[in-house]
Amino acid sequence: MTTPLPITVLLVEDDPGDELMTREAFEENKVRNDLRVARDGMEALDFLFRRGEHADAPRPDLILLDLNLPKYDGREVLAQIKADPDLATIPVVVLTTSRAEEDVLRSYQLHANAYVNKPVDFNRFIEVVRQIDDFFVTVAKLPAR
Repeated sequence: MTTPLPITVLLVEDDPGDELMTREAFEENKVRNDLRVARDGMEALDFLFRRGEHADAPRPDLILLDLNLPKYDGREVLAQIKADPDLATIPVVVLTTSRAEEDVLRSYQLHANAYVNKPVDFNRFIEVVRQIDDFFVTVAKLPAR
């Protein structure tokens, strides 16, 4: 079996603890992906649309998006991603603490590719990130860059 090529993952997360757990999950799973971080909705959109200090940002192959963000919330970011023809094909996994049914429904209405609740337990969090990575890197076929 061939080793999958690394992908660029954009983590949109304002909580430093959740960012650290995601980084540790990638390291623990020996994931070689290029993990980039945007810490609020505006920075995520600047990264995706390659504005300002993100003018040379790579196009992510996968976006892990928190819903509760400063400046623009995750729903607004998701809506802008999926409304743009160049970005709409990037898979977006909503990775959030919200268990509210209206957030689940709204995320799928905005064309999220998956909605995943963040586990509180560190070991479970690592397992969830590994499963997301396994699916999008080894199982799913992503659009060409």
